[in-house]
Amino acid sequence: MDGGKKVWAPHPEEGYQLGIIVDVGSDTLSVDPLSAPGQVVVATYDNVFPAIEDGKDVDDNCSLLYLNEATLLHNLRVRYQKNQIYTYVANILLAVNPYQELPIYSSDVIRKYNGKSLGVLTPHVFAIADKAYREMRSMKLSQSIIVSGESGAGKTESTKYILRYLTESYGTSAANPLLESFGNAKTMRNNNSSRFGKFVEIHFDEKFAVVGGNVSHYLLERSRICSQSAQERNYHVFYRLLAGAPADIKHGLGLDATASFQYLNPASVQDPALHDVEEFKHLDRSMNCVGLSPQEKADLFRVVAAVLHLGNVTFEEETSNKKGGSVIAGKSKLSLQGTANLLGLEPEELQRSLTSRVMTTTKGGAVGTIINVPLKPDQACNARDALAKALYVRLFDHIVSRVNRCFPYKSSSYYIGVLDIAGFEYFQMNSFEQFCINYCNEKLQQFFNSRILKEEQDLYNKERLGVTEVRYVDNQDCIDLIEARQSGIIDILDEECKLPKATAEHFVETVHHTHGNHFRLSIPRKSKLVYYRSLRDNEGFVIRHFAGAVCYQTNAFLDKNNDALHASLEQLIGVSSDPFIKTLFPEAVAVTGSNVNTKKLASVSVGSKFRSQLSELMNKLKNTGSSFIRCLKPNLRMESSQFVGGQILSQLQSAGMVSVLELMQGGFPSRAQFSELYHTYKTYLPAKLARLDSRTFCEALFRAVGMNANDFRFGISKVFFRPGKFAEFDQIMKSDPESVAVLVQRVYHWIVRKQWKKSIYGAISVQKLARKIRYRADSAIKIQKQVRMYLALRKHRPRYQSIRALRALQDRVQTLTALVSTLKKDKEQLQRRLVDLKNSAADQINKIRASNIPEAEMTATYSGLSKAMEDFLVELKSRHEQQRVEEEEAAKIKKIREEQEKERIRREEEAAKLRKIQEEMAAERKRKEEEERRRRQEEEERRIRAEMEEQRRRQEEEQMKLREEERRRREQEEADQLLAKKLQEEEEKVLAQRRAAEEQERRDFELAMRLATTEKQPQMVIAESVKPSTQSLIAEQSLKRSQAYLIKRQETTASKKYDLTKWKFADLRDTINTSCEVELLEACRDEFHRRLKVYHAWKGKNKKSTSSGPGEGPSEGEQRIPQEIAELAAQPPAVPPLVPPRSPDPKPLPFKTEEVPQRYFRVPFVRPSDRDRLDRQKGWWYAHFDGQWVVRQLELHPNKPPITLVAGRDDMELCELSLEETGLARKKGAEILEHEFEEAWSKAGGKPYVTTAGSKRRS
Repeated sequence: MDGGKKVWAPHPEEGYQLGIIVDVGSDTLSVDPLSAPGQVVVATYDNVFPAIEDGKDVDDNCSLLYLNEATLLHNLRVRYQKNQIYTYVANILLAVNPYQELPIYSSDVIRKYNGKSLGVLTPHVFAIADKAYREMRSMKLSQSIIVSGESGAGKTESTKYILRYLTESYGTSAANPLLESFGNAKTMRNNNSSRFGKFVEIHFDEKFAVVGGNVSHYLLERSRICSQSAQERNYHVFYRLLAGAPADIKHGLGLDATASFQYLNPASVQDPALHDVEEFKHLDRSMNCVGLSPQEKADLFRVVAAVLHLGNVTFEEETSNKKGGSVIAGKSKLSLQGTANLLGLEPEELQRSLTSRVMTTTKGGAVGTIINVPLKPDQACNARDALAKALYVRLFDHIVSRVNRCFPYKSSSYYIGVLDIAGFEYFQMNSFEQFCINYCNEKLQQFFNSRILKEEQDLYNKERLGVTEVRYVDNQDCIDLIEARQSGIIDILDEECKLPKATAEHFVETVHHTHGNHFRLSIPRKSKLVYYRSLRDNEGFVIRHFAGAVCYQTNAFLDKNNDALHASLEQLIGVSSDPFIKTLFPEAVAVTGSNVNTKKLASVSVGSKFRSQLSELMNKLKNTGSSFIRCLKPNLRMESSQFVGGQILSQLQSAGMVSVLELMQGGFPSRAQFSELYHTYKTYLPAKLARLDSRTFCEALFRAVGMNANDFRFGISKVFFRPGKFAEFDQIMKSDPESVAVLVQRVYHWIVRKQWKKSIYGAISVQKLARKIRYRADSAIKIQKQVRMYLALRKHRPRYQSIRALRALQDRVQTLTALVSTLKKDKEQLQRRLVDLKNSAADQINKIRASNIPEAEMTATYSGLSKAMEDFLVELKSRHEQQRVEEEEAAKIKKIREEQEKERIRREEEAAKLRKIQEEMAAERKRKEEEERRRRQEEEERRIRAEMEEQRRRQEEEQMKLREEERRRREQEEADQLLAKKLQEEEEKVLAQRRAAEEQERRDFELAMRLATTEKQPQMVIAESVKPSTQSLIAEQSLKRSQAYLIKRQETTASKKYDLTKWKFADLRDTINTSCEVELLEACRDEFHRRLKVYHAWKGKNKKSTSSGPGEGPSEGEQRIPQEIAELAAQPPAVPPLVPPRSPDPKPLPFKTEEVPQRYFRVPFVRPSDRDRLDRQKGWWYAHFDGQWVVRQLELHPNKPPITLVAGRDDMELCELSLEETGLARKKGAEILEHEFEEAWSKAGGKPYVTTAGSKRRS
C-alpha cells in the first residue's frame, strides 16, 4: 500500500520499529513490522510516522527529512552505535551517556572548538560552552548553561567538561573533585550522582578574561548521611578517607580499616566499580589546588571521622530510672569517647545532650522553670542523627565557602553559569528530598518551555515571520500546587510544623482537603504500582509531574523540613573547645552565655529556604542568555553500548523535545542582527560593496552565496536561519580567495539587477509623481478661483444689493409714467417730477459704482428715494380717483341714452335669442353626453392604473420579502458558521484537555513501568487494570481537516444500514469495483474516501522537513491538487458535506435506475518546484467527478509527461476531497464539457472509461 513506503510503528521496548502500512482502518493504521513479518501492529495515526529511506545519521536532528519523535530516536540510536553521543536539536544539545571513557575530551579537541560556530564541527559539549562564551562577548550579556536529565544521565560529567573547557580556554582550572567527594554518592542509577544542586559561575572582566568564580549550592541530601538503600553508598568522602588516607591520619582519627560503621553499608565499603584509593589522591590534589593548608585538611577529615564515630553510638533503655530514658550502650563507649575528642567536647556533656533535652515549663508551678527531660532510645537515636546531619551539612557549607574564597574577584562584568542539579527522581521510597528535587525540575521544565517554546514563538510574531504556533503542556498548575502561598504544599507543611502536636497524617489530610479536586494530586491507592496501593490515604500523596506520577511517603516530611537542633545540642556545640567546630556553628556560640532558649532555634524551614533559593536561581536564569543540554540515560543497568529506545523516548517526551521538533519544523533557531553580520563579513568584500546599508548587504550576500529562500528569512531587525544553514553560510564566506572572487562577481551582478529594477521603479514613480503634481496644481487653481469669488462676493454684496434696489425703483418709475399718461390734467408737470426721481436713482447708481460709499449712506439714500416714490404714488392715486368720479357722472348720462337704444335692440334680439337658446340646449345635451363618455373613460383609466400600481406594489413587497428572506438566510448562515466555529473550538479544547490527560496517564504508566523494571521486585508488578488504552488516543485533533467530517459521520453511523468501520481498506475497494447493490456501493464509497481523507491528512501533518538538503525536499507528487483547492478544503465548513441517510424503499429493487451526475473540471496548476522560478509556466489539473468523488484525474505540465490517475488503481494518489469540499462547482469558469475532458484525456494516453449501471459513465 502507498508504494511500500516504510513507516515507524510503536514498539513497547525499542520505542519504534520499521514497518510497511498494510491497511488503512477507520481510526488506525495496520503496520507489518520488517523485523517480525506477519505480526501486524495496529496503531493510531498519532503513533505512526513516515520513515527515512536510508539509514544515514545527521548531526542536527532538524536536518532530518521528517521531523518527528521516531526519526529523532532512530538518529540517536544510529549515532550512539557509532559512539557519537552528542546530537543537536537546533541549538539544544542531546547527550546520551556512553557509560565508558571516550577519547573526545583532550586539550587538542578543546583548541579545535575554540571560536567555531555551532554546526561547523560535530556536536559536542565543548561547542555549547564556546557558544555561550561567544554570545557573551557579542551580546554583552551573561550566559547560563542548563544541564538537565534524570539521575545517571551524565549531568555531572557534562558540567565538568563545560567548566574544564571554559577554564582551560579562557582562564585557570577549578577544583571539582573536592565538591564531588563531599557532595556526590553512588546510587542505584548512577555511580557518581550529585546529591546536591550547584550553580557554578565563572566570572569575566570587561576584556572577557576569567577573573574568578563562585559556587551556589542547593539542597544537600541529609538523609543519606545516616541511612542508604541496599545497593547505594554514603557520600564518597567517607569511603575515600577509609581506603586512601595514610595510616597516620587514620590512626589519629581512630579509623580502623576493619571497623564497621553504622552510617556505611558494610557491603558497599569495597565497591569494585569505584576506585577509592585513586580518588583520595585526586581529592588531596584538589584540596591543594584550592589552597587548603594541612591544618584545614585535618579539620575537614576530623569532622568526617566524627560523623562516622557518632553513627556508632547506640542507646539502650535505662532500667535504674523510673522515669524511663536511655543510656549509652556499653559497646559504644569508645565511639562516644572518639566523637567527643574529635569535636572538642567532654564525653559526659555529649552523653547528657544525646540522652536528654532541656525544656521550659509553661504552666503549673513556677512558669519558666528549666528541666531536663530524658529521651527514650529511639528519641536519642533521632538526636544523634540530627547532630550528625548538622555537622556534615555545616561542613559542606564551609567547603563551598572555602572554594569560593580561593577564586576571589574584585569586580566582574559578565559571567557564565553552569547549572547542575539532581534530575527528576522516582524510587520505591520517595520522601522529602525527592519532593524538593522534582519541584525544582518542574520549575526548570517550565523555564525550558518558556525560553525555547514561548519566547521563541513570541520573537517570531514580533519579527513577523509567520511561523505556525506550537502548543505545549504548561505545568504551572503543578508548580502552584507545590509553591503557592498559603495553599501550596510547602506552606501547608510549614504550618503543620508550627502546631504543638504536629503529625504527618494531619499534614496529608490537610493537603487532600485543600486540593481534593486538583488534577495533579491523587491518593496512593490510585497509583499505577501495586506497592503504593497498600498505603493509606493519610500516609502519602501522588503528584502527577511533567515526567510522570510519583508517590511520596510523608512519614518523615515534618522532621526533614525542620532545620534546627534542639537547645541541648545547640548549647553543646557552643561550648566546644575546637575553634573549627565553632566556626561551623557561629549562632550556637552567640547563644552560649546568654539566656537559654529551650525551644528549637527559630529558623526558616528547609522547604521555604529551598523555595527562596530556587526563586533567586530562576531570576538569574531569566536575566541571562541560555543554552540547554539534555542528558539522556540509555539503559537502567548503566551498561555501555546498550540503547533501550523505549526509555530514551520517554525521556525525550518528558523533556519537551517533541514540541521543540514541531517548532523547529517551521522555525529558525539561528539568528543575527543585520549590523552584526555586516561588521563580521564586510572585510571579505571590496570597499565598494561594504558601503551598502546592513540589510541590503545581507541580502546581497545571501543571493550571491545562492542560499535557498526557505533557508533564511528577514525579520524587522534580524535575519533568521534554518538549523545548520548559518554555519554553511559562514563556511562559504570564509573559504578560499577564488570562491570569494566568484561571490564578489555574483554580488555585483545582483546589485546591478537590483539597481536597474530600482531605476525602472523610480522612473515609474517619477511619472506618477509628475501626474500627481499636475493634478494638484489644477486642483489648487480651482480652489483659488472659488476662494477669490467668495471674497469678492462678501466684499461687494452691499453695493450690488443697493444697485439692485435702485434699479427696482427705476422700474417703478416706468410703471408710474404709464399711470401719469392716463391723466387728463397736469400731465406734463407730473412727468417732469418722475424724470427727476429717475435721474436721482441713476445718479446714485453711478455714485455707488464710482466710489466706495458706506452701507449706511446707501441705505439712507435708498430710503429717501423710496419715500419720495411712495408720496408721488399717493398723489397720483388721488388724482386718478378725482378723474374717475368725473368720468362716472358723464358715463351715467351716456348710459341712460344707451339703455333706451338697447331696449329697442333687446326687443329685436329676444326673438333671435329664443332661437339661440334652443340651439344652446341642443349643444348642452351633446356636451353632457360627451362629458359622461369622457368621465367613464377616465374612470376606466384610473381603475387600470390602480390595478397596475397594486400589481407593482405587490411585486415590490414580494421582492422585499425575498430580500428579507435572503438577508435572514445569510444571517442564519453566518450564525450557523459562528456556532459551528465555536463548537469546533470548544471540542478542540476538550480534545486538547483529554489528550493532555491521556499523555499524562501514558507518562505515569511508563514511569511506573521503568521503576518496576529497576527494582525487579514482585510487589512492583504493574496493575493490568490501569494500563492506558491505546484506542483512546484518536487522531481527530491532529487531523483538523477531516475532524468535522469524522464527528458528523460518527453521529450518523447509527442510522446507516451498514457498519463499515471494521472493514479492511482493500475490501472496501473491491466492493466498490464489484458490487451491484447501490446502497452498499454508496456506503463503501463514503467510508473509502473518509479513510483516504484521514490518511492524507496524516501524511500532510508528517510532511517532509523544509530544512532538508538539496534533493531531499518535498517530492513533486506530494501535492496532488492545486493550492487554492487545498486551502479551500482546509477551512472547516459550517455544515459538513454529508450524504443524508436514505429511507428504505417499500419494495427495494436490486438496481436503481437513477443516474449519478458526471461533472468535469479544469483549473490551473503550478508545480511546487516551479513556483519560485521567474519563467514558470502554468499547467492544468483535470478532474472527472462521478457524483461526489473523483474517478479520473489528469495533470498536464509544460515539458513534463502527463500524469493520469484512475480510481481503483491509483486511489492513494487521487484527490480524496468530495466535490462539495473542493468548491469547484462554485468556481467560475472551472467546469468544462465532457468532450473537452475526453479530448485531453485521450491525448494524455488515458484508457477509455467504461459505463455500467447506476451512472452515465462508471468504471
